[in-house]
Amino acid sequence: MNIYDVVIIGAGPVGLATALGLRQRGIENILVLDQTRAFRKVGQTVDLLANGLKAIRYIDSNAYEAIKRNFLSSQNPTSKPSPVWVYKDLQGNNVYSTPLGFDYWFEKYGEGRVSLAWYDLQTTLRQLLPEDIVIINNRCVNIQEDSNCVRIDCVSDASVNINPYAYWEEDNLEAPSQQFERKSYQAKLLVAADGINSTVRKVIYKDTENSTFAQPEYSGFSAIFCLENTDIPNQLETELEVKYFREGFVLSMGNDTVDSRLMFFRRGKGQVGYMLHAAVPLEVLNNTSGSSLVEIAYHKLEKAGFPSELKQLVRLSPATKIQKRPYYIHHATASKWSKGRTVLVGDAAHGMPPFMAQGANQGFEDALAITTQITNIAQNNHWDNMPAITQCFEIYEKYRRPFMEYIQQATLTRFPQTSEQLSQEYSQKVYCRNLDSAIGIML
Repeated sequence: MNIYDVVIIGAGPVGLATALGLRQRGIENILVLDQTRAFRKVGQTVDLLANGLKAIRYIDSNAYEAIKRNFLSSQNPTSKPSPVWVYKDLQGNNVYSTPLGFDYWFEKYGEGRVSLAWYDLQTTLRQLLPEDIVIINNRCVNIQEDSNCVRIDCVSDASVNINPYAYWEEDNLEAPSQQFERKSYQAKLLVAADGINSTVRKVIYKDTENSTFAQPEYSGFSAIFCLENTDIPNQLETELEVKYFREGFVLSMGNDTVDSRLMFFRRGKGQVGYMLHAAVPLEVLNNTSGSSLVEIAYHKLEKAGFPSELKQLVRLSPATKIQKRPYYIHHATASKWSKGRTVLVGDAAHGMPPFMAQGANQGFEDALAITTQITNIAQNNHWDNMPAITQCFEIYEKYRRPFMEYIQQATLTRFPQTSEQLSQEYSQKVYCRNLDSAIGIML
């Protein structure tokens, strides 16, 4: 059996960026495994901010240029000035506003801002890798480490061609069936980029002092949202236009004294969507849908003192279109991010709610940091030197953990959104960092 230098679990943007970074640094004996049975258009829009784009540019300049080209080609050069995201308090007063244009961000932070569909971002990165490096239809179910390598055990669906868009069913894995095949791979190092429900995380924490951190923890916050409401009465539409949408097509409203924050946006004539982020007990959300979700959202806005027209907007949500999403977290302070030859990156290490749009961006910073450390292992031929491997993973974690603590605090409290001064301080700390200097610290 071939022993790879590095196997990466997860072909999302963070796993693919890690693979690109390793290849750019001469480490080509690698493999990316993913459980998906076919690459399909899933996921929502991903905002890549200045820090994430800086990391991608450092990881692989070709990837950076491809992402930038993909985004700019989708923009209308003759359109109005770039859109603005407006933040308001509950009385409707502007707290501050943020232009969303690439050029504005580039001038202010030394790098731009782009928004891409998750699938488009994944495809852009995947197409920069040789086809035989990314292997789908391999769901990691266990890993086993010995003194020389890590064995990765996977299951594959032998009937994938019958239904290439099917999702995995847990029960099928346990039932005796000829449809599932088991495969194993070996690697000197394993990078787990398999998301907040990481199988690898569960395996390496099992029966250890970190076992309580194997599963993600409910963050206490959930989203209740209706992305497209086309049943807006003319009078309400006029009120929303006059009071809000003249300043920007995306707005957020809330303050630091309430546990609810509403983002609402105009999608076109007579079409308004919204997303309410609120502290809702998980047991309240369970087995709740349709009109019951509408009532939960409405009462959260009423209790917090939101304007009447926004409560009306939520009340008019079609029961068939309203959705929910509980947010989970792996606290950055809770546990180690590595064990032996295995290391966690992205959401597998520190997944969190998306309130500050830093999930993918911090994942790319992880990818940059871990490729730097693995390159150090390769250049010194330390593939079989466990003390050296442990030290490199500890350096990665020591460098990344304090910043992730800060990002998670900002995400859960959303303190940068409560005043222009705090927003500027946060932006300076997050978007203006010198990654060249940071990489030098890790070497």
